[in-house]
Amino acid sequence: MTSSLPQEDPQLVPLINELGELIRQARQKVLRAVDTLQVQTCWQIGRHIIEFEQGGAERAVYGAKLLPSLAKVLTARFGKGFDERNLRHMRDFYQKFPIWNAVRTELSWTHYRTLLRIERDSTRHWYMNETATQNWSTRALERQIGTFYYERLLASRDRRAVEQEAITNIGKLDFGPRDIVRDPVVLEFLGLPNAGMLQETDLEQALIDQLQGFLLELGKGFAFVARQQRISTESKDFYLDLVFYNYVLKCFVIVDLKRGELTHQDIGQMDMYVRLYDDLRRGPDDKPTVGIILCAQKDESVVRYSVLQGNEQLFASQYQTVLPTEEELRQALDRERVRLVQGPSDAAT
Repeated sequence: MTSSLPQEDPQLVPLINELGELIRQARQKVLRAVDTLQVQTCWQIGRHIIEFEQGGAERAVYGAKLLPSLAKVLTARFGKGFDERNLRHMRDFYQKFPIWNAVRTELSWTHYRTLLRIERDSTRHWYMNETATQNWSTRALERQIGTFYYERLLASRDRRAVEQEAITNIGKLDFGPRDIVRDPVVLEFLGLPNAGMLQETDLEQALIDQLQGFLLELGKGFAFVARQQRISTESKDFYLDLVFYNYVLKCFVIVDLKRGELTHQDIGQMDMYVRLYDDLRRGPDDKPTVGIILCAQKDESVVRYSVLQGNEQLFASQYQTVLPTEEELRQALDRERVRLVQGPSDAAT
């Protein structure tokens, strides 16, 4: 495929560079403004929920039903950025940061969701201030919390060595520019529809369109559940490309499309998806969830099934009789990839 980027006139390069820098700065200002407003809104929502709960016996009757009731209405009106899980985070946010003037508005809502996992107030505030001072990304903050950076500083006599190690560890992280139009947390807060789907390229979207149809047409019990379905850990959100329920096997089937070569990280991530989906969505009568990894490589597509450890025999004896084979999926993926890249007329020749 040839590049679609236009040729630049050498005389225009200085002007293009200046305009590009202006645009980048403007986008960063917009992103910072959205971050600040999102954090402030989440804090205010948490405050209102707490104040309502403390409003007397007539309000205490809501009890555990309050957040689910609020989430149902707010999600219907403003999107899934206000589901029960997020409302619980907002409530917790206000409880752990009850003084607004002490909140560092330089940080994003994702930063604060990460900070909420820290139990000790003094430790949490130290990480908050250090994140703002050092301009840590959420990945850097997670890394520092996970390696007990603050605790090691307190215990160490060689503070400089611990700080240097922390700087080195952050340097190993791969940071790309944060893009407001690809941040699902921001998109959900803004109420934009199908927030997760905006992260896909046209090719990936078209492949998923065709694969969804292919699986349903197999006629072996596949029922469509969702596209770009969000599942969450305590600090992160993940989006599953396709989710089905197979009523013959009585299990969920999740599909994730990757670009490029299949890596150990991809396999580990799918294993995590399968385990997380089993924990969050699997019913008492459902069999273990199965995952399908599809890698649309340049020369040859790769397909891998993923099941929870200990269910390999179940997969071999029952799942394989109903699910499409890896070769069938690979051929379908290859056909569609070629058709989309070359165009319908070229692919047919």
